[in-house]
Amino acid sequence: MPRPDRARAGAYGAVMCALAYGSMKLAQALGANALADKDPLPSPLRERLLARDPLFVTSHWVLAGAAVVGVIVALATVRSWGAAVPRRLLLAITWTLGIFMIARSVGVLGFGFVGDALVLTGVRPAPVEQAALARDLARWDLLLWSPFFLLWGSCWTMAGRRLARRGHPAGPA
Repeated sequence: MPRPDRARAGAYGAVMCALAYGSMKLAQALGANALADKDPLPSPLRERLLARDPLFVTSHWVLAGAAVVGVIVALATVRSWGAAVPRRLLLAITWTLGIFMIARSVGVLGFGFVGDALVLTGVRPAPVEQAALARDLARWDLLLWSPFFLLWGSCWTMAGRRLARRGHPAGPA
């Protein structure tokens, strides 16, 4: 029985994560709530997000478009037509996205497993008037967003490993 190709699985995992995230952002751009109230943002930004501030609506459109680009990039790592894209460019994109998403999930960027644990244990207390909301958002981030970004980032790095080891899918293995 042949070994499963983890890099191929990573690329298709990145496609699925990009589709899920892009669908959510498209729904938000079109007016749906779609977990917008669970976004761990500081209070003033959260209020603007929920009030459908034009800046946030625009950002939803941009992120939905970026997700489409992500689908194309992830597929380019495993499909033969991906050989038309410079290998170093694909490597840079996959590794950058993977590292950024894993860092976000761990908490290097403020949110993530570490930041959520600090809020939930009271080591990093939120302002008293927002303590309940901060704990609620930390729970959501700990149970949904951080694992999602860890999975997505891991998929990107697995897809990047394929390129680093084997080159383009259409090229020599």
